[in-house]
Amino acid sequence: MPTNVPATVLANDRPSRAQAEAAVRTLIEWAGDDPQREGLRDTPARVVRAYREFFAGYGQDPHDLLTRVFEDVGGYDDLVLLRDIRLESHCEHHMVPIIGRAHVAYLPADRVVGISKLARAVEILARRLQTQETLTVQIAESIERALQPRGVAVVIEAAHQCMTTRGIRKPGVVTVTRRFLGVLAADRSARAECLAAMGDPHRIA
Repeated sequence: MPTNVPATVLANDRPSRAQAEAAVRTLIEWAGDDPQREGLRDTPARVVRAYREFFAGYGQDPHDLLTRVFEDVGGYDDLVLLRDIRLESHCEHHMVPIIGRAHVAYLPADRVVGISKLARAVEILARRLQTQETLTVQIAESIERALQPRGVAVVIEAAHQCMTTRGIRKPGVVTVTRRFLGVLAADRSARAECLAAMGDPHRIA
């Protein structure tokens, strides 16, 4: 895996399901409610099931997907781009949702990958505790490592509920992060063409 992907806790070192549910009950009590009342009695189990889904990316490696490549590309050497990939992650600082979209592009050298694999790689890395900046880098470097393309571009636009529902409380604010590698980092005109293909003429190249 890329060096900037954090190590994960081994399955046999993780707390048990019962311990996780007990932790949720503690949080309910700390918030000021009674975990034994009817409406909350099954909440700890529901939360643990939800966390399994939210953080399923810890049990998967995007590199395994991205290395299932096609080397017969028929001479194709132009941009491969996926726009508007739905992105759902969780802020590692407050553990609340980051909701947005990712745009992923690469310039193939001698291999391509199925487009669904790119979307799945984004999903795997997003389903971990993240910062948007780190996630952007992880996606780009995972693609570069697996495909060895001439260039990679990743742009993420997302709203952070740690900013919209608490703290400064500024709904409607979108955070944009970008990562360019290879030709798309070195060649300003190639980068500008890629950003235009991503569909927003207001993005700064």
